[in-house]
Amino acid sequence: MGQNSPNLLWESLDPLPMQGPELGFHADDIERPDMEQESKQEVLENKDVIVQRVHIDGLGRTKEDCLTYEIADVFRAKNLIDVMRRAHEARQKLLRLGIFRQVDVVIDTSQGVDALPNGLDVTFDVTELRRMTGSYNTMVGNNEGCMVLGLKLPNVFGSAEKLTFQVSYGTKETSYGLSFFKPQPGHFERSFAVNLYKVAGQFPWSSLRETDRGVSTEFSFPLWKTNHILKWEGVWRELGCLERTASFAVREESGHSLKSSLSHSMVIDTRNSAILPRRGALLKINQELAGYTGGDASFLKEDFEIQFNRRLFWDSVMSASLWGGCLLPIGDKPTCIADRFYLGGPTSVRGFSMYSIGPQSEGDYLGGEVYWAGAVHLYTPLPFHPGKGGFGDLFRTHFFLNAGNLCNLNYGDGPQAHLRKLAECIRWSYGAGIVLRLGNIARLELNYCIPTGVQSGDRICNGFQFGAGVRFL
Repeated sequence: MGQNSPNLLWESLDPLPMQGPELGFHADDIERPDMEQESKQEVLENKDVIVQRVHIDGLGRTKEDCLTYEIADVFRAKNLIDVMRRAHEARQKLLRLGIFRQVDVVIDTSQGVDALPNGLDVTFDVTELRRMTGSYNTMVGNNEGCMVLGLKLPNVFGSAEKLTFQVSYGTKETSYGLSFFKPQPGHFERSFAVNLYKVAGQFPWSSLRETDRGVSTEFSFPLWKTNHILKWEGVWRELGCLERTASFAVREESGHSLKSSLSHSMVIDTRNSAILPRRGALLKINQELAGYTGGDASFLKEDFEIQFNRRLFWDSVMSASLWGGCLLPIGDKPTCIADRFYLGGPTSVRGFSMYSIGPQSEGDYLGGEVYWAGAVHLYTPLPFHPGKGGFGDLFRTHFFLNAGNLCNLNYGDGPQAHLRKLAECIRWSYGAGIVLRLGNIARLELNYCIPTGVQSGDRICNGFQFGAGVRFL
């Protein structure tokens, strides 16, 4: 479905494994200690050295030429401090390839007849991952959890490629996926991926069930300070009624359809954390064009996300977010319920039930073709905050004010009429609660919500509301 709806694409829930870093504090929150023994460091910085050789020990099926790019900077070091810093950076690059279980670094004086008095040898002692690994973990999506079983073949052809098969079983969704990932040697941020998937989900707010079978290819690359993803996707969608009481509007949507689309996303992210940031900003823009590469779905879809975070006094943080999107049908055929936007719930406009804002028929919510949502937050330490580095850093007190609207537009009315309709029937709410950060993986919220701007047909959650996920308004 829509960008802020329960999409049934393989990567739609933006899930992250719960087996991640230990719960703790961000590196950004740690006070940097003063450098000790400055005189010794000055000696090391002033002592010129030459890195004569770099060895990689422990390689089995990995091709050496694909690692040359990752360690090349070590040869450019000019002093001991620089050697240690560049060697550490090279170690991090080798680990991020996902093909080594362990990487150790040894720096020693050069040996042999051609050894220079100030020559150094740097050795990376690596331990490769097994040819096949399995995993079991849990994942968190937007107010949904699931169990995941995975089988991974790392370094399939010796150049950091990865073949993954994954099965997930969740509260509303079951999926199967096979993916192949290949990074560009020396530029791990540039990668190519192919995905085959089948996803079956249930959407009780729309009395709808959906099964997607699809294939997608995507190319990821950085450009200046931005990250981009170009993607083609072909998906066969089967829609059906979840309940016998489903409305006639949902029954009309039932059946099979084929969507073939080209999409592009751009992200600029300067936040220190994606889950509960204390500083930085986020800009994310998505475009999707369907119909020109085949299929019976034709539309142009645009949506964006903006977020600003600023640290205030007493370790408090002010945050502001704005979401928006527009779905423009191409041709005479109306848009599909699976492509529209959805709004409302503990991860978007709090104080409303999940996706219960906007057009509806006989109690079933049909989504909308245009929406906006904004929020202002104030995060403060708990009253019993024990100080930096303590358990209380995982919790924050949360005060919020959020609003939004979702509707359909008559695109022949003109921009002024569109703005007037978006400004009508605004839903908004305010409240306070507790936020728990689960490492840098997900976050939980327990809020007391007071919905105020309520329209006919909306379902509200007046009082306590629980939310879990990775993307919050």
